Amino acid sequence: MNRALVRFLVSLWLCCCFWLVSIGEAQAQGGEYMKYKDPKQPVAVRVKDLLDRMTLEEKIGQMVQIDRSVANAEVMKNSFIGSVLSGGGSEPLPKATAQDWVNMINEFQKGSLASRLGIPMMYGIDAVHGHNNVYNATIFPHNVGLGCTRQVEILIVYLDPDLAQKIGAATALEVRATGIPYVFAPCIAVCRDPRWGRCYESYSEDPKIVEQMTEIIPGLQGSLPANAKKGFPYVGGKTKVAACAKHFVGDGGTTKGVNENNTVIDWHGLLSLHMPAYSDSIIKGVSTVMVSYSSWNGVKMHANRDLVTGFLKNTLKFKGFVISDWQGIDKITSPPDSNYTYSVQASIQAGVDMVMVPYKFDEFIQDLNLLVKNNVIPMDRIDDAVARILLVKFTMGLFENPLADFSLVDQLGSQGHRDLAREAVRKSLVLLKNGKNGSAPLLPLSKNVPKILVAGTHADNLGYQCGGWTIKWQGFSGNMDTSGTTILSAIKSAVDPSTEVVFRENPDSEFVKSNNFDYAIVAVGELPYAETAGDSTTLTMTDPGPNIINNVCGNVKCVVIIVSGRPIVIEPYISSIDALVAAWLPGTEGQGVTDALFGDYGFSGKLARTWFKSVDQLPMNVGDPHYDPLFPFGFGLTTESVKDLVARSTSSVASVRACIFTILVTLIISLYLIGTFVTVKHNSLELIEEGS
Repeated sequence: MNRALVRFLVSLWLCCCFWLVSIGEAQAQGGEYMKYKDPKQPVAVRVKDLLDRMTLEEKIGQMVQIDRSVANAEVMKNSFIGSVLSGGGSEPLPKATAQDWVNMINEFQKGSLASRLGIPMMYGIDAVHGHNNVYNATIFPHNVGLGCTRQVEILIVYLDPDLAQKIGAATALEVRATGIPYVFAPCIAVCRDPRWGRCYESYSEDPKIVEQMTEIIPGLQGSLPANAKKGFPYVGGKTKVAACAKHFVGDGGTTKGVNENNTVIDWHGLLSLHMPAYSDSIIKGVSTVMVSYSSWNGVKMHANRDLVTGFLKNTLKFKGFVISDWQGIDKITSPPDSNYTYSVQASIQAGVDMVMVPYKFDEFIQDLNLLVKNNVIPMDRIDDAVARILLVKFTMGLFENPLADFSLVDQLGSQGHRDLAREAVRKSLVLLKNGKNGSAPLLPLSKNVPKILVAGTHADNLGYQCGGWTIKWQGFSGNMDTSGTTILSAIKSAVDPSTEVVFRENPDSEFVKSNNFDYAIVAVGELPYAETAGDSTTLTMTDPGPNIINNVCGNVKCVVIIVSGRPIVIEPYISSIDALVAAWLPGTEGQGVTDALFGDYGFSGKLARTWFKSVDQLPMNVGDPHYDPLFPFGFGLTTESVKDLVARSTSSVASVRACIFTILVTLIISLYLIGTFVTVKHNSLELIEEGS
């Protein structure tokens, strides 16, 4: 037989086999191509097509989010898991690189793609002030500082117009660099009591400022297209991430600031204080909303159908998905986890769509399956939850680009992002005092002096400078867990090379007296903490902070830098301090602090929180009848940069010189005119006399 004919017949046979296999696959899928895999189809069509193909088990799997420590490719495939997360500090390995993160996440994703319908999972992480879980990432100031990056001019208050968006965009790039498409940020709580351990996650006690700071959402997700529908999620491509507004709702208003406690407030108060930022987030296309651990007037938010379904979904028209907090549904009962089946029922019926389990996913899946099969939870509630989850996944482009690559790894901790963080630090600083007992202002400090002292527990500790939610859930101590610039290092870089910088963490008064320092910089504050571990009834700085202030500021001119997540007790020491700066939790870029201290830039930040005199006054917020603060909401001294001062001084000198010159010229002209007049008059008199 002719070889060409043989090749033709073999090719024809292979084509027939391929055609038959394709027909079989199409029949297995209902006799039509899979619309949900076609990016040309409208998202609503894709969601419906996929939902119609899913079994109950596959739907329930999409509603589950598990921690990476219990995830693997087989679990993802066999349990149809919809999402994986890194809990606080959970990482592939110590000091993992961006490539390590990408490789881990892609392994989980390959398991999801190997399932019957190949639905990609979405990986989530807390990125609450930069990509804070990841080694070498840029750590931005916590929200408590960012809320101060606004300026007041006469009666107008405005935020730096682009800063929040830029921080969101930079954070999105660093998160995407590690292969992650979803962040549990921003926190839009309105902290009404600084005794709350999460107060530093709040931008302000003022709902207007918190609402303005939702500008970070377009930075994270991308700006909405002109034709966007209200309430629908939006993520603008592979350099953006799905955001999460949290914690719905009232978490910052709990009694005495106790974390996860009860917020006692009427409906009008809830709407006016705690709800505005959620409405604004939804208008800006936020993809997800996380429910709060706290209660509203005794009803746990994770079980509050009226607020989660009735108000958030039906009234505010939120179309993304609602996610629980970490083991949030377990805490519906008291004690937690005492009736897990009821917790599953109450949370899903309330309107929670995805549950951060994060470990016992088999129990959750089993309980929810039985609740549906026994008609306790209707199937349309499950379909609503899964449709919302799929809508976000399609909007994110996960079906077209499920696997991450290494194309963005150079964005992690990039110099451009560190420069932006440095800008955010200096704009967040609030100058509370500058000059003692009518003396001249101490700031800006001179860079060119013989000898200065740097002291304090927070002067050379990057972990303290960053606060909680940095590398580990509760933060860290020291300078080895990530890269950045401490305040001490920044000072050494800022001053003249001839200036001797002496560091002593806790100097005694005799040491300070005997060393002839020109001035001292003292950095003190709080130790890192997160959530309930940060609840405090005393709000005192960590020891030996007060002793350091007394020993140093009693013997040399000093500027004290408070590194804290909230206002703390400072009133007893303030009289001995020459200059006082609230630096909040500035993050990895300590040069932002020295930029203002040494006058490269002026101070411009304004308090977004009331600074109390005594904890006995708390809670105390602007507008309260008993308002008697140490420093009021909106307070903040401003200074000019050295460059501007020099320019103004030079301009003043030039003005004086010009004025003197003008006077001299005027005098000379005047004298000349007088002389001319006298001469003319004299000549005229002579002519008159001659004529006579």
